[in-house]
Amino acid sequence: MIVRMMKYDIVLFAPERDRFIESLRETGMVDITTSGWEPTESDRTLLLEIEARTKALVQLDSVAEQTSTTTVDAQNAFDSYKEAQSVITAAKSDIARLEKSLDEWREWGDIDIAHLAALAEAGVVLRFFVTPTSTYAKGVEEWSENYNISLVSQVDNQARFVVIGNGSEEINIDAQELKAPTMNLTQLTAAIAAATERIESAQQTIVACAAHRSVIAAELSQMKLQLQNIRISSTAQSEAEGHLLVLEGWAEEANADKVDALLEASPNTVYLKSNPTPEDNTPVKLKNNRFARIFELVGNMYALPKYGTIDLTPFFAPFYMLFFAICLCDAGYGSVILAAGIALLLKGGVKMRQAALFSTVCGVASVAFGFAANSFFGMTISDAPLFEDWKFLDFQNQFFYASLGIGIFQILFGMAINIVMTTITYGFKNALGSLGWFLLIFSSCAAGVAGMVGAEWYSFSSVAYMATIGVALVLMLLLNKPSFNIFANFGVGLWDTYNNITGLLSDLLSYIRLFAIGLSGGVLALVFNSLAMGLTGLDAGIEQFTVGTVFQIIGASAILLIGHGINLFMSTISSFVHPMRLTFVEFFKNAGFEMGTRAFEPLKNE
Repeated sequence: MIVRMMKYDIVLFAPERDRFIESLRETGMVDITTSGWEPTESDRTLLLEIEARTKALVQLDSVAEQTSTTTVDAQNAFDSYKEAQSVITAAKSDIARLEKSLDEWREWGDIDIAHLAALAEAGVVLRFFVTPTSTYAKGVEEWSENYNISLVSQVDNQARFVVIGNGSEEINIDAQELKAPTMNLTQLTAAIAAATERIESAQQTIVACAAHRSVIAAELSQMKLQLQNIRISSTAQSEAEGHLLVLEGWAEEANADKVDALLEASPNTVYLKSNPTPEDNTPVKLKNNRFARIFELVGNMYALPKYGTIDLTPFFAPFYMLFFAICLCDAGYGSVILAAGIALLLKGGVKMRQAALFSTVCGVASVAFGFAANSFFGMTISDAPLFEDWKFLDFQNQFFYASLGIGIFQILFGMAINIVMTTITYGFKNALGSLGWFLLIFSSCAAGVAGMVGAEWYSFSSVAYMATIGVALVLMLLLNKPSFNIFANFGVGLWDTYNNITGLLSDLLSYIRLFAIGLSGGVLALVFNSLAMGLTGLDAGIEQFTVGTVFQIIGASAILLIGHGINLFMSTISSFVHPMRLTFVEFFKNAGFEMGTRAFEPLKNE
């Protein structure tokens, strides 16, 4: 759910600004509006410094457990880190250039650079050429009539040769001329080794800097506070010739009494407290139960809900978990996701806890659904003697229509949420159009089910169904816009009918991909199993265990590991992305989701 907020319009004596802001940070309960801030050149420099230190801390955390033979000054740790990074960047660039030169001149042999220079001083210049061997064979006789040519090597279908002259003649042959080398192979190898040593030394410096992460983190915190002060100062409204500042603040309604006490105790400060209005850019904070909180990670990838609407996280969370399991559709793959989630939960720390719980929950759902779908790493679970009498879901033959049913249910569920929220926010009459569409779809589905079970009282030809459709059409075409007259309502209703029919059809077809993705992953798993057994001959069984059998098993294991690894990677991505699409596009649209632009970020000391 969305936490209720209170709005504070605060007026304070300008010289009291820093003290007042610091008191807010100590409480950590008030968000100050800084919308519309435009950074200056110095502000951009500060932003770059913050970004650089943030990235530095990420890298230093990754090497924190390593030991270093180098020491650095704690107060200059970030400067040492930056310098080491510059050395590494330059050395890597040098290595790339030197290795390219080494590859280019390796087949020429270890040329004596000093001897080349001595020949050039004496007026004898060697010019280096390379061309395909076939081209060299065709043209060398003709070229030799005009130039002194000496073949050096013919390797990799390339002929390498030199033309000996005084350096001023124009050479016109079908070959690419190379710039004369400035280093021989020995020198190039030594230069690469020296650059590698510089990288290793710089990496030791970085590891040494990791011991002083707290110093860099403290610098980062101070810079963030500085930036925060700049934003507040730049966006605060100045009044009474600069003597007063007007700030807009926000606090959770549950903390309003504490904030009131703080503001009342603050000298030279007055405030007005009010409830947010629809016109306000109210910051949003979510508060959900333990299960739904896990899926805030998914919702935040799209947007926070607008304040005053509804948080859809608790409503889409079970669907997302189910959709992930359907797309993965294998108990073996689900167990891998589950194991990864548990490992991340144990070793990932606080920062990775939400991602770890998300992987764990989706892994559990995937194991359960994969087992129900009779698949374990592409193998049929019912083939095992323990499960041969169990009844499993025939995913391939039964789940196509089930996926459509799930889609219809989620679309109707989203429309129901939209009707309720519209009624609460704008009144029931503004929800009549949506209610008409809900009745049309729901009654048609109910009539279809009634026909299959023989309940003729609500079949498509029954009076009850016709009456429901009549009510739905009236709501859709004549009462969808209460502020319009009947003719305008009818025109808008017809236009909405076209858009909704095409949109709902597209939405419904999107749910078929649940079946398609799950089926494709299962087929690929089965193919890799067949390849592993067929290519190694293990599909015929093992009559006698020999040394050859060991190699068969090793070969089959390699195929299975690589094949299932690729399939698991692709299936996991699909299982993560497609449910997200169904949530953001189909469900959010039908549920009337409105996005917010601002998260609740109270001032606080880090």
